[in-house]
Amino acid sequence: MSRLPHFDPADLDPGQRDLYDRITDGPRASGPQYFALTDDQGRLNGPFNALLTAPPVGEAIQQLGSVIRYRTSLPDRIRELAILVVAAGWDCAFEQYAHEPIARAAGILDSELAELRELRVPRLADEGERAAVELVLELVRDGDAADSTYDRAVSIIGNRMVFELTALVGYYSTLALQLRVFRVLTPRQTGQR
Repeated sequence: MSRLPHFDPADLDPGQRDLYDRITDGPRASGPQYFALTDDQGRLNGPFNALLTAPPVGEAIQQLGSVIRYRTSLPDRIRELAILVVAAGWDCAFEQYAHEPIARAAGILDSELAELRELRVPRLADEGERAAVELVLELVRDGDAADSTYDRAVSIIGNRMVFELTALVGYYSTLALQLRVFRVLTPRQTGQR
């Protein structure tokens, strides 16, 4: 049972409504939909509903998430591999529910997803993907990266992607924490689509 109300669009105050509109009219709502952003009543699913609790903070979080998802140099596969490492590290069912279909669409195999769920580095042919997953795994597991892991990642994917990956880990860890604390369920867990 969620610890937060499921905010009804008709009952939102002006700050909540503005944030709701930014989420439902933004990049998350366009393109392929791998999970429902809203339920049958128009209420936001997952972390997006929780963001309505404190609109100024929710707006900053959703903006950061939008930048990480849509405006970094991270290739889709590296981004989704990294998100799923964070999801596994936090045992976050919603992040896995939302991002495994996106990962599959990016060409990540079910066998690779199974490895990520176990916090193991899959057998990835791409050296950049492997370096990214190794880095993110250390960040999630240890809260830091060994010099050798950091140096290898920088030499293969560059400082910019390493910086973007650390921001991704922070963002998705924040979401995972909020999803856990507020007991946010996946639509499957609540009997929805």
